[in-house]
Amino acid sequence: MSGQTGVPDLLPTPPGGERRLVLHSCCAPCVGGIMESMAAAGLEPLVLFYNPNIHPAPEYLKRKDENARFAEKLGLPFVDADYDPKAWMDRVRGLEAEPERGARCTVCFDMRLAYTADYAHQHGYRVFTSSLGISRHKDMAQVNASATRAAARHPDLTYWDHNWRKNGGMDHMLTVSRREDFYRQDYCGCTFSKRAAERG
Repeated sequence: MSGQTGVPDLLPTPPGGERRLVLHSCCAPCVGGIMESMAAAGLEPLVLFYNPNIHPAPEYLKRKDENARFAEKLGLPFVDADYDPKAWMDRVRGLEAEPERGARCTVCFDMRLAYTADYAHQHGYRVFTSSLGISRHKDMAQVNASATRAAARHPDLTYWDHNWRKNGGMDHMLTVSRREDFYRQDYCGCTFSKRAAERG
């Protein structure tokens, strides 16, 4: 860890030595430490907030605004992508009873990361990554599989599968979240995870 900043040292070089990349963000508490680490390493991430799973709309706005606030503080570009919860519900129809980390989550990751890959390709980026796997509530292998499928849509695009939990990444995530006093949700995002959280 850097003595002055607390930012984890030895952030690996992105694939192909690229400094410009798209960073898909799920929420400020998860992505904040990653954003700060990238900025400290001289990388140039564009933060893409595409999360049509988040329910209800006021919750979406809270999470988006927290992320946008921190991006502005770091001087990083932030893109608020289309919020289309109906399209998300159509994609997961029939999977309502699936547990966390089940088939519904795979479909959700596929949708969000395919959008990220398409955005990166359309805007001239060659690398993308995501904060989705940093949460211990998520299956990193499941996230990485979805992202790898998304990257395969474009032959010039690579998914950076760095494990953001390791080398102090998890501790830094928590430190940044507390320091910035981010709004911290108590469920993943979708209406089904919200119901599960409310049931305890």
